[in-house]
This record gives sequence, C-alpha cells and structure tokens, in this order.
Amino acid sequence: MNYLKNHMKKISRIKKLVTHDGLFHSDDVFACATISLLLEKKKEKFKIFRTRDEKIINNGDYVFDVGGIFDENKNRFDHHQKGGAGKRENGIEYASFGLVWRKYGPMVAGSLAVAKIIDENIASPIDVDDNGISIFKKTSRISPFLIQDFVKLMRPAEDSKEENYDMCFMQMVNIAKTILLRSILHAKETQHAELMIAKAYKDAANKKIIILNKYYPPGKIFYKFPEVLFLIYYKEINDTWVVKTINKDGEDYISRKDFPLAWGGLEDENLQKMTGVKDAIFCHKGLFLAVAKTKKGAIKLAEIAVKS
Repeated sequence: MNYLKNHMKKISRIKKLVTHDGLFHSDDVFACATISLLLEKKKEKFKIFRTRDEKIINNGDYVFDVGGIFDENKNRFDHHQKGGAGKRENGIEYASFGLVWRKYGPMVAGSLAVAKIIDENIASPIDVDDNGISIFKKTSRISPFLIQDFVKLMRPAEDSKEENYDMCFMQMVNIAKTILLRSILHAKETQHAELMIAKAYKDAANKKIIILNKYYPPGKIFYKFPEVLFLIYYKEINDTWVVKTINKDGEDYISRKDFPLAWGGLEDENLQKMTGVKDAIFCHKGLFLAVAKTKKGAIKLAEIAVKS
C-alpha cells in the first residue's frame, strides 16, 4: 500500500505540459521549449502532451496555445479566444510564446534585461506571425527566410510514412531550446558590449568616431548616440584594425555616412595612394567597411571619411 502511495505521489510530481496536436508552429514550439528549459533548470520532471482532449487540458500544469483561456496565475497561455490575450506596449499582440516568455523568460534568461532582448528579437516576430500580421515591407518578390519558415520545414512531409507530427514537434522543441540558449548567451554579450561601447563613447574626444580594443556586437546602442558615424575596433584574428560605418536607425545597410565613393573596392597601394594612409589595406565596394594595419591608420581613415 505504501509502495502504491509513493508511486502515485511520484507520478503526480511529473509536470504536464499541454498543447494542441496536429500542425505545429513556431508559437507552440517555442512556448514548449521555454517551459522545458524552466523545468530543467528547476530539476523538475515533466511530460509533454499534444491533444485537444479537454480532460487532459484541464489537468495540465502548463497549457499553451490551446484551451481558449489566458490566465497567467493558472499557467493557461492561449490567445485564440475572443479578445485575444493583450498587447505589448508597442502594440504587438501576444501569442502563446510571448505570454509564456513574459512570465518565465526572466527566470530562463537569468534577468529581465536579457529576457527583454529575447522578446524583441524572437518572441515578438513569432507572435506577430502567429497572429497573422505582417510587419515587413517587401521591396522585391524575394522573401526573408524566417524562423517560422524553418519550423514549417520540420513538419512531416506529405508522403512520409515514417515521420509523425509528435515526433517532429519534439525534434523542433529541442532545436528551439538550443536557439533560446544561444540567444540568451548572445544577449548577455550584447549587454556587456553596450556597457563597453557606452564607456568608449563617454571617453571619446571626437564623438563621431568610437574606438574599441576589440569587437563588441553593438546591438541597438547607437540609437542612443546619433552623433557616431564610425566604429573602429581591433581584429585579433588577422592583426588588423577595422573601420565600420554605423547604420541609420532602423535601416539595414544604409549608413549614417559612407566612406568616399572613390575608395570603393580599392586595396593596398591603390587605397594608400587615394587616401594618403600608408597602411590602408582595403575598402569594401559597398563603402561600409575599411581596414588598416594599425590603429593610427584606421583613425586616419575615419577622420578623412568624416570630413569628406
């Protein structure tokens, strides 16, 4: 009798994660990955159920993307019900991943600040797509390949006899866990980078040129420093100094200021003659990057570009 009692207690300690069966999307996949990482961090056992059986749903410890209820206190994270499940301050509607991440992201990521970076970079785009809203403006018939497109590729092929949705879902959840862990790592690096860049900006005599002794991923820190036009950093792998333009806010590949047009595509002696910088090595034809052998040379390239 005691054995049976202990056995039942052991079973009851296993947390039940419940989502819908059939087709899966990045929303339910990443919600499941987040809760899995949370419970693994807490060393709690769990089992994942994919179903629309109301009895199983009602007995779930964490229910997401199914059930028609959003109640954070009861760990019910659906957004398909009339009225949805709320919006972020920027107006982006929550889907199940965003709801789960809002509550448990800081615990999984280790801090609210890091969780916020993940929400901006991963959760918000996934939520937007799952709610059927497009926020990207197309400039051609070519579309970006997004994380939700990758998730769709992980579904069983139409003519597959060996794959099934539950198996493929679990494979994708494991991949999503890796993506989240790597994203958390890089978000922490971005936090550190922003501190180092902010310090370099504070110390800079010329606020148009920021100099670092190594590369740090800038994230969105330069939104705060609109004067900065060029970033200089040491590249240890080939012992050179890189000068990089700063993108305009919210724009990819559109710089606040380009290198002079005449420099584009020049290398070594040709670039040295054009610039007067004796150790200049290369200027990208896109005019967003130049390289010199020394820090002094890199600074000179940046100074010429600022005045051009």
